[in-house]
Amino acid sequence: MLMTNIETIPGKTITVCHGVVSGSTVRAKHVGRDIMAGLKNIVGGELRGYTELLNESRDHAIERMKSQATQLGANAIVNVRFATSSVAAGAAEIYVYGTAVTVG
Repeated sequence: MLMTNIETIPGKTITVCHGVVSGSTVRAKHVGRDIMAGLKNIVGGELRGYTELLNESRDHAIERMKSQATQLGANAIVNVRFATSSVAAGAAEIYVYGTAVTVG
């Protein structure tokens, strides 16, 4: 599945537009990660536990979007965008969306 954040795929022609596809996941912080993040806040630096959580969440949301595009018969997704939001105390949503297309 080809994916791009621009409206076209260079060297390819969009032959069919299948419509908007999306994927999302909501994840909560892990107590162990929270404790380590609290300690890291004291000395500064990257919160690796949260970085890993966000990377896993993003990958999961992308896989859901790709699955939806595949079900529609698409072989590419263009104009891909990401959004995040807080949905509850300690929980966040990662949402990804784009336009499913067939390119030739």
